Parts: sequence; structure tokens; C-alpha cells
Amino acid sequence: MALKRKDLLGIDYLERSEIEEIIATAESFKEVSTRDIKKVPALRGRTIVNLFFEPSTRTRTSFELAAKRLSADIINISSSTSSVVKGETLLDTARNIEAMNSDMIIVRHSMSGAPMILARALKSSVINAGDGSHEHPSQALLDLFTIKERLGRIEGLNIAIIGDIAHSRVARSNILCLNKMGAKVRICGPATLIPAEIEKMGVQVYFRPEDAIDGADVIMMLRIQMERQKSGLFPGIREYSRFFGLNQERVRLAKEGVIIMHPGPINRGVEISPEVADGPYSVILDQVTNGVAVRMAIIYLLTEGRGSL
Repeated sequence: MALKRKDLLGIDYLERSEIEEIIATAESFKEVSTRDIKKVPALRGRTIVNLFFEPSTRTRTSFELAAKRLSADIINISSSTSSVVKGETLLDTARNIEAMNSDMIIVRHSMSGAPMILARALKSSVINAGDGSHEHPSQALLDLFTIKERLGRIEGLNIAIIGDIAHSRVARSNILCLNKMGAKVRICGPATLIPAEIEKMGVQVYFRPEDAIDGADVIMMLRIQMERQKSGLFPGIREYSRFFGLNQERVRLAKEGVIIMHPGPINRGVEISPEVADGPYSVILDQVTNGVAVRMAIIYLLTEGRGSL
């Protein structure tokens, strides 16, 4: 099977059946990472480029491991080592990479819409690894995979997403993904970090974490993104932690067997306390592990699907 599209630009463009296909493929690929030799020859001879214009540890490394475990050749390029520092445009950089016969470009950029610009201009497949405050589709898919793996289903679950909703591409992709799969999504944060009219995305809005967490099956905490926001949106880190941070007392309001998630990087003691981040309900490291399998599935299905669009 293969996705009948060249690119993965966002969850918004995926059908539910495509999401289910990615998750099913990831389930089969997860076993590869437990072998002594963590490789399959599925994409031998293919060339994939990681083109990252923002700092990243988990996403870049996860995509790199995913490509290598599929036996593809992968090149890592960051903004500091590319000709962008000499004035070359993003599109010219990507066109030069494609001229070397790359098969796929995985791009992270601070500008929303950058991956779509590349996808329209290139024959190579393009994967959005996070663009500005727009979307981060592979993160939402690995979050979905982790929830399904732990709780056995998505349909009907109450999922609370708490934190900097306004600047979070992870929140946007997760809202789109979870809604498509039948979950009930709640969002919570300071009023200044909740986008206007976000209810139109099919979510319930709360301004007290206690209300959002009450009866939740899943709690997803988000990082405060200082690099994307203007100052003055909340009084300070200490106040934010006091009123919106996840601690053991607030966790007790959720359903028994709740799972706690975070896309990382974690600011310990700010959005989540250390004892909760490392506690029995946390699946944060499971998310990281599952990220490799999900990204293997995405790379494989897009590569196999090229030409069918």
C-alpha cells in the first residue's frame, strides 16, 4: 500500500483512511527497532535530505533514524551550514538539492507555509517537519499512535491539551488529527494564549486546568514558546507554573489510568513537574520511541506512493 500523494504537508490534508494506514504501517515497523540489526532494505538506493532551519533534537534525529532503518541514504543540512547564510533563498537551496537527484526533502522552517512552497516547486517529495505556528503532522501522528497503543482506541476519548495553544503547531495538528479520529478535544491555557474563535475547530475551551483535566483520558502538556511570542502575554514563568502547570494534585482529577504526554522539549517545573514527567502515567519517552516507527511509515508510504498522484 502507499499514500496517493507526493507530500505530507499537514494533517488538514489527510483523509481518515490515510491516517489509519500510516498508523497500521507504523505498528509493523516498530518491531524493526527491537532487532539486533535494526534495518530493512525497503528504500535502499533512495536519497533523503533533512533540511532544518530551526533547532531540533527529537524530530531531526527521529527522521534520520527512520530513513537509515529503511536503508535510505540521508543527508543533514542546517541553516548555519547552508548557503542561506550567504543570501540564497530557501527555494533555490531546495532546487539545488533536488538537482543532485534527491528523492525526498524533510523541511523544518520558522515560516508557516514554507513546506508548501517547496512542494509546489519540486518533484521530490516534501515532508513538513514543523512550519512556524502552522502544523507538525508527524508529531500528531506519533501522538495518535502512542494513545492508541496505550488505551486501545481513539474514538470517544477525552483529551486535554494544555499550554501555549496560540503558538503551537503541535496543538493545531493534534486537534485536527484527534477530531478526525473521533476523540473529544479540550484545550486550556491563559486567555492570551488561546486563539480567537478556536471553537470552530471542534474543541471545548477552558481557562482553568482543573476543569479541562476533570475526567480526561489523556493530558497533553505544551511548552511555553518564548521564541514565538511577544512579551506580556502572561505575568511570568512562576505564575504560569502555579496556575497552569501539571502537578500530582491536578493529575488526580483525571480518569484512573490517564496517560500524560508532552512533545518536548520539557521545561521541568514550568508546564510540568518533574515527579509527573517521570511518573507512572507519563508516556513521554514512549512518544519518542514511537516517533521513529511513525516516521518510517510516513517515509515509506510517501516514497512508494510517488507517481500515483
